[in-house]
Amino acid sequence: MKLSDIVYVLPELVLLLGAALVFLLDILWLRRAASAERRMSWLPGVAIIVLLVAALAMIPSQGQQLVAATMISVDAFALFFKALALMGVGLVILTAMPYMKGRTPFGGEFYALMLVTALAISLAVSANNLILIYVSFEFLSITSYVLAGYFREDRKSGEAALKYFLYGATASAVMLYGMSLIYGATGTTDLAQISAALRTRDQADLVWLMVPAIIMLLAGFGFKASLVPFHQWAPDTYEGAPTPVTAFLSTASKATGFAILMRVFITAFGGVASIPWAPVLIVIAVITMSLGNLVALRQTNVKRLLAYSSIAQAGYILIGVAAASANPDLTFNGINGVLIYLLAYLFTNLGAFAVVIAIENETGKVEIKDYAGLIYRAPLLAGALVIFLLSLAGIPPTGGFLGKFFVFGAAVQSQMWVLLAIAAINTVVAAFYYLNIARYMFFTPRDEAAARVRVSPAFAVTVGITAVVTVLLGLAPQPLIEWASASASSLLSALP
Repeated sequence: MKLSDIVYVLPELVLLLGAALVFLLDILWLRRAASAERRMSWLPGVAIIVLLVAALAMIPSQGQQLVAATMISVDAFALFFKALALMGVGLVILTAMPYMKGRTPFGGEFYALMLVTALAISLAVSANNLILIYVSFEFLSITSYVLAGYFREDRKSGEAALKYFLYGATASAVMLYGMSLIYGATGTTDLAQISAALRTRDQADLVWLMVPAIIMLLAGFGFKASLVPFHQWAPDTYEGAPTPVTAFLSTASKATGFAILMRVFITAFGGVASIPWAPVLIVIAVITMSLGNLVALRQTNVKRLLAYSSIAQAGYILIGVAAASANPDLTFNGINGVLIYLLAYLFTNLGAFAVVIAIENETGKVEIKDYAGLIYRAPLLAGALVIFLLSLAGIPPTGGFLGKFFVFGAAVQSQMWVLLAIAAINTVVAAFYYLNIARYMFFTPRDEAAARVRVSPAFAVTVGITAVVTVLLGLAPQPLIEWASASASSLLSALP
């Protein structure tokens, strides 16, 4: 690593030092000098300041297209996902501030671990080498296992972490074996060199080896993105994990899986016509969106419903990857649709979970029937949740509609008519269970014994920010479209 590369890895260094600072403040100073309640109020603020400094540290990398420290890509695509991760982790920290009080005496470590996840995501989305991809992927996974089981006295939290770990360890081993097959076939772990080797070798002899290797890679990437059939961990983990952690896993962590998938498949396999990765993705997209929506119809627990909804949303997002074009100048090139969808989904789903957390924090209930008459008990929360549900369903004018419009537009451009028809049917199915929650909130009589839901300032800020951004993305989408298109172009420009 050259000294000049330090300026391009400043965000990662800031997050590393910031996480260490939060750990040290919790152990050496605040734990001795203040009560647990004071620690819980100070440390989230320090963590958010670290995230803001890390965002400023990305400024020197703007407009760059280079490789730093041999394995780290500095481009607009990586910066997009770094910004997404910082925003996602920041919003999760805001929702965790009131949620963690009284539930655990180890609040400081939680905020430090959230900074560590942001560091892991920053490394993963920038990696252009299979070795760094695997290491950063595992870095993120191990931290997520700890967060999922953070409430050590809660059996559900422990079960969530154990299931997450067992599935993750298996998916990681399968993914690593797929990487070893690719290295054996090409003699390199660098993504650009893998593409060059595949184009110069006799591709007919490599197809039989590359197809199983791609499926094995999808086991790892699909696990992180909760794609079927690598999704089995998600419902139980989402239900049992602390709800702010569930919000993180369903948004920023999922986006990381898609970022790695796109960089690997576009950079390494995008210029190799004989490697049939698009049909594999189409099949997985169809199964993922269909299973997620059909199972979500039967859920009575809001967290499990959002878990299966998250699985279905992953299927829609995968359409854009499957339809990715080699021409970055097209309006619907697939990748820009994925980026728009992921950013809109970040604010939409985090907002929905913020409402769920606020209600759970006051009532301890997460069943759909407990939302009956919510408009009378918490009108602002009910109104915000309707916005998020409309966005998840893809109804204008919301960010969710914009994401679906660009992803479906890429499918139209690629003439994937059967896939598009299945996606449209699934969208209608999804609207039923999203609007069913709205029906309970507005049209089902409330329990007279149910008290009003009080909203803490942290929840109010989080719900307000996410609701406003969700609507603004639908009403004034041009800045996001331009940002996503420029980021997609930086990735697609790597194609030969």
